[in-house]
Amino acid sequence: MQKIYILFVFCLLAAGLHAQQEEQYTQFMYNKLMLNPGYAGSQDGAVISLLTRLQWVKIDGAPQSQLISFNMPLFNRKVGIGGSVSRQTIGFFERYTAEAVYAYRIRTGRGALAIGLEGSVRFLRANFNEAKATQPVTIDGAIPSDFQSKYVPNFGVGLYYSDNLFYIGISAPRLLTNNIDLSDDQSIISREVQHVYAMGGIIFNAGEKAKFQPQVLLKYVKGAPFDADANLNFIWNDQFTVGASYRLGGSKRSGIGESLSGLAGFQITESLFFGLAYDATLSELRKYNSGTFEGVLRINVGGRSQEGEVISPRFF
Repeated sequence: MQKIYILFVFCLLAAGLHAQQEEQYTQFMYNKLMLNPGYAGSQDGAVISLLTRLQWVKIDGAPQSQLISFNMPLFNRKVGIGGSVSRQTIGFFERYTAEAVYAYRIRTGRGALAIGLEGSVRFLRANFNEAKATQPVTIDGAIPSDFQSKYVPNFGVGLYYSDNLFYIGISAPRLLTNNIDLSDDQSIISREVQHVYAMGGIIFNAGEKAKFQPQVLLKYVKGAPFDADANLNFIWNDQFTVGASYRLGGSKRSGIGESLSGLAGFQITESLFFGLAYDATLSELRKYNSGTFEGVLRINVGGRSQEGEVISPRFF
């Protein structure tokens, strides 16, 4: 079972399979920029986010993801700019993505509606020297015996609305169905597929110092099963956060979803937030791994309200 990562790679590259190609984060609420370019500049100050994810620990070659992103408002919050760099590995397949985003914000009552544009380029690389098989790889001429790589450009769009109470957004970060085959063969076996995301969240006051924050992330890929993350966080004194998330997907045989997660966060200072998440696998893979670990660090610089109080980067 430890050699299962070979299957992961072929699932990513296979022609007939339509499935989620993008990396996923349990703490998506702290990573909206990667999902929706309209989010850029929604905070009062500049925001730097760092995330790391170790999926299905104990399975050799299981997915790992790292991300750093930056966004900030300009021109009295009428414009937002940002960018990110991310890395994802799965088996001997490696992917780097660089993104630049721009958002124009239109004031609407208590909030703002943002129209976001995104340009990105990806570097795909596979080291077939690391392939492990039941028989020598060299006897199969269809399997390369060295590095193969390519660059893939793309662009995307997004709409994002937020005010002091709730947010909602819809986006398609990559619209082009690029050829992502690494071989020099003229035939096209695998392509990038369009991912459409819809997200929303709201804040409820539950007392002088307590708040509840339910949030949802819906994911749609043509030809793939519907997928979604549902989250509920409890926030105390705008400083401590605990919550739980549930993710659809996983095995059709079990039918109980892909994972159940616990989250915790701490606003260390007025500008520094640290969060952790642990996913317990619900599918049959739970027998072979010790779950998924994820960490996030967010830094908010210069975000202040009209009264001079720091805006919590935890919210919208």
